[in-house]
Amino acid sequence: MLSNEFHLDSKSIAKLANKGLCLDSLKKQIDEDVDLILELWHAQGLKVVKHQGNFYFDTKFTSLKDAVFCIVDIETNGSKVDKHQIIEIAALKIQNGTVIDTFESLVKCDEINEHITLITGISVNETKNAPPSKKVLQEFQLFLADSIFVAHDVKFDYKFISESFKKFGFAPLLNRSVCSLALAERTLTSYRYALSYLNDKFALYPAATHHRAMSDVITTYELFKLSLESLDKNIKTAEDLIKFSKEAKRLKRPKFDPLQEMAQEIEEDNKEEEKEEEVSSE
Repeated sequence: MLSNEFHLDSKSIAKLANKGLCLDSLKKQIDEDVDLILELWHAQGLKVVKHQGNFYFDTKFTSLKDAVFCIVDIETNGSKVDKHQIIEIAALKIQNGTVIDTFESLVKCDEINEHITLITGISVNETKNAPPSKKVLQEFQLFLADSIFVAHDVKFDYKFISESFKKFGFAPLLNRSVCSLALAERTLTSYRYALSYLNDKFALYPAATHHRAMSDVITTYELFKLSLESLDKNIKTAEDLIKFSKEAKRLKRPKFDPLQEMAQEIEEDNKEEEKEEEVSSE
């Protein structure tokens, strides 16, 4: 997921991910020195490397075992980045299925409406001693570095953070990204793919407190690992995974909700047990 402000057209981006982009094609679309622009992109989270004369995303040559994924979740006081802000952010850096680093912070906020507080449990008072947005975003940018950005419904988190960077004069995100929801749709059969539903279905994180950033990150981490276990063996690199999560065929969903059916069966069993107890007590 690249910013609209990225210098290259969609065809060139596709070549970076696949067969490579030649130097002449790269020079036609950028005004700056090539080495300088590569450094600037890297500072924004995107590593592009030269291989046998052509340019590629570094993820093209990074094995799944060696790739560093950053699983991210944010809570906000509204959905519009021009009017609202991040109030909590959390992330886990993952390599070869293991957590190698963590990031978590509340963000000082002067206005959180009752609805948001009801959903997240976060109030203005809880954030009063938290660091301001600019400081948290700077620290998160350093933490994220050039890792692969992963989130459940990644478009929201990625865009909100990227646009928040721009609000404070920072360059937007350019990191490669994976949507854990889209990946789950292609690796795990489920009636629904909301994070809370998947958590119930697969018992990902029993202690989950939904709509708190770190809790959702841990749940997404467990989901991500489960999806990776179900991958086709031909998916060998990080770029293979990114492509698969976008282009592979989604699995067929069940016609009926098995969790609802299970709940109904349990309810019926309980009623039968109550009847039997009533009869035995007479």
